[in-house]
Amino acid sequence: MKVSIITTCFNRIGSIKNTIESVLSQDYADIEYIIIDAQSTDGSVEVIKSYASKIAHFVSEPDTGIYNGINKGLQLATGELIGLLHSDDIFYSSDTISQIVKEAQRTSADIVYANGLFVRADNVNYVVRDWVSGGYYRERIRKGWLPLHTTVFARKSVYNSVGPYNEEYRISADTEWLIRAFYESDFRIAYLNKYVVRMRMGGASTNMRTMLHKWDEDMRIYKSHHIPQYISVSLKVLSKIPQFIKAKVKNFSNKYKTI
Repeated sequence: MKVSIITTCFNRIGSIKNTIESVLSQDYADIEYIIIDAQSTDGSVEVIKSYASKIAHFVSEPDTGIYNGINKGLQLATGELIGLLHSDDIFYSSDTISQIVKEAQRTSADIVYANGLFVRADNVNYVVRDWVSGGYYRERIRKGWLPLHTTVFARKSVYNSVGPYNEEYRISADTEWLIRAFYESDFRIAYLNKYVVRMRMGGASTNMRTMLHKWDEDMRIYKSHHIPQYISVSLKVLSKIPQFIKAKVKNFSNKYKTI
């Protein structure tokens, strides 16, 4: 089973090398790696080009945002299974893709999702949010639940059916796509109870300056899909609190072990 991994990048000279090597270090052989760069000016392009022989597709041109870049990558992807790894993120371990593929094959799932960690930008071993998604059932969406976007691996047939990301939403297009795939469709969905990604804090949706914009987009998205927006969006926000608490406990435990 070929797996396409799409990375979007814009001026990420401090992290893009780690992201690329995270993909290239996977023990799964059949990976099609696609990098869509928004014409970076900080040296990111030169770093990416240094790995040119190991990248299936590399595009560097202006775009209108991260979801425009992802949609470009989806158009190039030929893998049976497609996953995303942003330019601030790294896979949890070298066998992450192997585990995802194994689960997809074992369950014949159309979509596999898992757990992820938000970590400090300067220390990927320091956990800020511990996102354990838990099992899926459709009505959880109405209660504000969604899986962590970058832990979702979907078959190309899912994207062909559901369609691309709605670029009208600059921050929450992932939420809108997940609702289409998990709530409005009838795909076979499997939950892999393992960590698959470490995400550096500071992305578009984790910047405090953009939280009100995200809230507005989420409200419009839930309303457009006929989901009670005030309840669902509020529960979605509240669901993050245990993730921060769990992370603090984990960091304290790890520190205590080293004493």
